[in-house]
Amino acid sequence: MNVGLKFLAIGIVSFFVVGCASIRPTVQVPEKRELGREFASPIPVSIEPQAERADTAFSVADSGDVLTLRQALQLALLNNPALQGFSYEVRIREAQALQASLLPNPEVGLEVENIGGQGDVSGLRAAETTLQFSQFIELGGKRQKRTRVAELEGNLAGWDFEARRLDVYAATVEAYVAVVAAQERVRLSRELVALAESFLNNIYERVEKGKDSPAEAARAEVELANATVELQAAEKALQSARQELAALWGSTRLKFQRVSGKLDTVVALPPLDNLVDYVVKNPDIARWAAEKQLADARLASEKAQRIPDPVVSGGIRRLNEIESNAFVMGISVPLLVFNRNQGNIRAAELQRLQVERFQEAALIAVRSNLVTLYNQLTAVRDEIQIIRTQSLPRAEEAFRIIREGYLSGRFGFLDVLDAQRTLFDVRSRYVDALAEFHTLVAQIERLTAHRIDGFF
Repeated sequence: MNVGLKFLAIGIVSFFVVGCASIRPTVQVPEKRELGREFASPIPVSIEPQAERADTAFSVADSGDVLTLRQALQLALLNNPALQGFSYEVRIREAQALQASLLPNPEVGLEVENIGGQGDVSGLRAAETTLQFSQFIELGGKRQKRTRVAELEGNLAGWDFEARRLDVYAATVEAYVAVVAAQERVRLSRELVALAESFLNNIYERVEKGKDSPAEAARAEVELANATVELQAAEKALQSARQELAALWGSTRLKFQRVSGKLDTVVALPPLDNLVDYVVKNPDIARWAAEKQLADARLASEKAQRIPDPVVSGGIRRLNEIESNAFVMGISVPLLVFNRNQGNIRAAELQRLQVERFQEAALIAVRSNLVTLYNQLTAVRDEIQIIRTQSLPRAEEAFRIIREGYLSGRFGFLDVLDAQRTLFDVRSRYVDALAEFHTLVAQIERLTAHRIDGFF
């Protein structure tokens, strides 16, 4: 009996030793792309709340009333609520990989036979009590393959986090540019109001001297009222732009008065071919290598399911009738008669082909979008150059000449008004073109995950 117990113990221990080979799943987070690498955007290492983050980050903007682009990027990449939430996906996948690596639990069972009969088997006289342990044993490396699938899903979550980080980076730059442009529009509107007030005072003097009729003063008063309304609208637009920028780091209260930066810094553009070469660094493209690995791992896992997994059991049985003990051992193996996992294997094979087509489509889409943005950017750059060197100087000169001519009686009020509107339309278009230029640069940086030196 002692020998039997030893064999039973050895067998049970063997079940665990064979199946308990250590597997330590590891989810690899991709290295940050060059774009915004210097700014913090951590993936949490614990499940503890990180509520202190926002207060700490806001100290960056509390140092003064002026917010820089670097400060805005640091605030957004550290505190963007959606980015913070998305960062937990990597850790969730790590936990799921851990779960996938665990062994199935053993089972213990107690069975009593031959009880409650009559005669010789009445009561417990002939009872047979069996205490049995059973273990489901996965063959064909199923656990390792399942764990590999979970690890690669975690890697994909890392790529998705990196893509989201670049989205926040680009959105912050675009929102910052919008605030700078809104500040410039407010400045232009204030200049227009001041000019309208000065011109109205000149007309008042001319009316008093009898050089102009009161109707001219009334027209100038209307023009001043219109300029004031435009100024109020520009100030409201600036307030909205500032709030949209602050919302990127989860703030509902504005802790800055204005942002720094000049729109008229127009950078030289790298050749389009160089930018196309950077497309492969875009997380939306780079992730497809991991997608292929995941598809291969899923296919391998599904193929492993064709191998039947036995359930091995062993235990001890007490025979009351003869007052003796015996050992029981057993094994059960499913017969793969109908289900050989052929459907899932075929689906995994098709998914592998599907990934290749999706990768090709994603690459074509990004490259096409890059060419479109680049063409738009070059067109806007040419427009800026024309406005800067031709339209704006000529509009300023025309307004100066016509205004001076009006005061000397050579031009009418409508001529002055038309020249003034033309000048400020050109200035406003210049601001719009500069803002569009920097916005397009940010979008191209997002597509290439590569900095184009410019707005810092």
